[in-house]
Amino acid sequence: MTIQFNASKREAQGSSASRRLRRAGRVPAIIYGGEVAPLQVELDHNEIFHLLRNEAFHSSVLTALVDGAAQAVILRDTQWHPYKQQVLHLDFQRVDSTHKIHVKVPLHFVNADIAPGVKLEGGIVSHVMTELDLECLPGDLPEFVEVDLKDLKGGASIHVSHLPLPAGVKALTHGEDPVVATILAVRGGGEDEAAAETPAA
Repeated sequence: MTIQFNASKREAQGSSASRRLRRAGRVPAIIYGGEVAPLQVELDHNEIFHLLRNEAFHSSVLTALVDGAAQAVILRDTQWHPYKQQVLHLDFQRVDSTHKIHVKVPLHFVNADIAPGVKLEGGIVSHVMTELDLECLPGDLPEFVEVDLKDLKGGASIHVSHLPLPAGVKALTHGEDPVVATILAVRGGGEDEAAAETPAA
C-alpha cells in the first residue's frame, strides 16, 4: 500500500510565520536527510490529521508530493498541541532504496482467545511490547509484525526471537531477547478446582 501526501515549499520561517500557517489551516514541516539540504514545507492540516490516524502512516515508507515532485520519506516526529486536536509540526526523513533504515513498527497480536493459557486455564495476556524496532531496506519494511499466541500456555512467554520476520528484516534488540507477550496465570484457579474435587469431611 502506497501512502502519499501533498506538501508545498515554504519560504517564510520562524515562530511567527508558523503561527500564521497554523491559523490558515496549514502545518509547518521539514524534510531532511540524504545528500540534499533540509527542505521546509507546509501541509494541509485536515489531510495530515486524517493520515496520522492511520497506523500504517507511522511505520511505512511514504510518498511526499512536494509541489508535485515525489520524495520517499518516513515520519520521524510529530508535535501536537497540548490540549487541542491540532498538529503543530512534523519531521520527515528522506529514504534511499539502497540504504537500510531503522523504523519502529506496531505489533499485531492474534489468536489470544484460543491460546491454551487463556481458553483452558483462564489466564490473561500481558502485552509487554507493542512495537518493534526494525532494520531493513525501505522496500522490505513491513507495516506491522504479527504475534501469534495460539500455542501459548499459562506462564509461558513469546520472545522477539520467536517472531517470524520477512526476509531482509532484522529486529534491533541490542543483544538481548526481550519478552513480547506472556500469559499470566490466574492465581487460585488450580486451588479452587482441587478443593471442589475433595469431598467434605
